[in-house]
Amino acid sequence: MRSIFKTSLIACATVIATSSAFAQKAGDNIYSIGLASINPDVSLGKITSTSPTFQGALTNATANVGSKTAVSLSWLRMFDDNLGAEFTIGVPAEFSQDLTTPATSSTHLAAAKMKIWTPAAVGKYFFGTTNDKWRPYVGFGVSRVSFHNVEINRNDSTVLAMAGTSAAFSSSWVPVYNAGAIYNIDDKWSINGSVSYLPIKTTATFVGSGAVTTGDAKLNTTDYVIRLGYRF
Repeated sequence: MRSIFKTSLIACATVIATSSAFAQKAGDNIYSIGLASINPDVSLGKITSTSPTFQGALTNATANVGSKTAVSLSWLRMFDDNLGAEFTIGVPAEFSQDLTTPATSSTHLAAAKMKIWTPAAVGKYFFGTTNDKWRPYVGFGVSRVSFHNVEINRNDSTVLAMAGTSAAFSSSWVPVYNAGAIYNIDDKWSINGSVSYLPIKTTATFVGSGAVTTGDAKLNTTDYVIRLGYRF
């Protein structure tokens, strides 16, 4: 009798263990914090200027924006066991843009500095079941990209002449392509690792000494993110 009772307890414990859901099920809210490595790949399009001098100097110009690491925050809401939506925002890091002008054989380091905001909403499909430790996913969404606190290098005479009055970059809505996986430590804590691609486009407008210069730029940006999450 004792043996049968013991066997029954083990069987019940096994059923409970195998039926418990780790996370990512309908109705879950998962809040996360972590780090994002932001890696823009910049290419310049057509540049026009009301100044023939600037127009000539900017022929075949190129730009470079270095990578940055920033704090990343997110809220994941699960609508059912496989579908969810994640809202993310990061603490914006300051990016520095270098400008190279082959026509004048010059490189203008830190020609402009700016903070880039990329809050995003991404719909996600999770593979597997709520009992899985690992939940890979794919996602697609949208981000509102905007540029703030734009400053130019006023110690560079060329940059000062071209953009000494004002410098601005246009905001835009861009798609977000996302893939990653969540590792569920237990039924509350999880680790989320992902990669996102944002094909950002902007138009720069510089106003300087009696001249207005505009140019299109692409910042094809890849973000690598890892966060620690807690499920409520």
